[in-house]
Amino acid sequence: MANPVTPPQQEFPEPQREHRPRVLKGGTIITGIQNSEVSCTVRNQHASGAELKIPLEARVPDQFLLYVPLDGVAYRCAVRWRRSNRLGVRFTGTEPKPKLHYG
Repeated sequence: MANPVTPPQQEFPEPQREHRPRVLKGGTIITGIQNSEVSCTVRNQHASGAELKIPLEARVPDQFLLYVPLDGVAYRCAVRWRRSNRLGVRFTGTEPKPKLHYG
């Protein structure tokens, strides 16, 4: 019985992470639940996402609106990971400044 021939394995390069410039911006997570808002700090940010620092006791849903006054825009976000008081989010779109927000 002949041994089956195995094709050579292809080596795929490890995907490179997008450079995430460190920033220190204030932000507000708007959950949409009774217009609930959670203050946060944007720790690093790039075109497709960010890392947020939130209060330990904060309850943040998997999808929310992040308003960053310094940018003058609100980002629609989807949570990619959670660690203690940090969230990694992916931006899924943008919206103008929320009308009811004070900033």
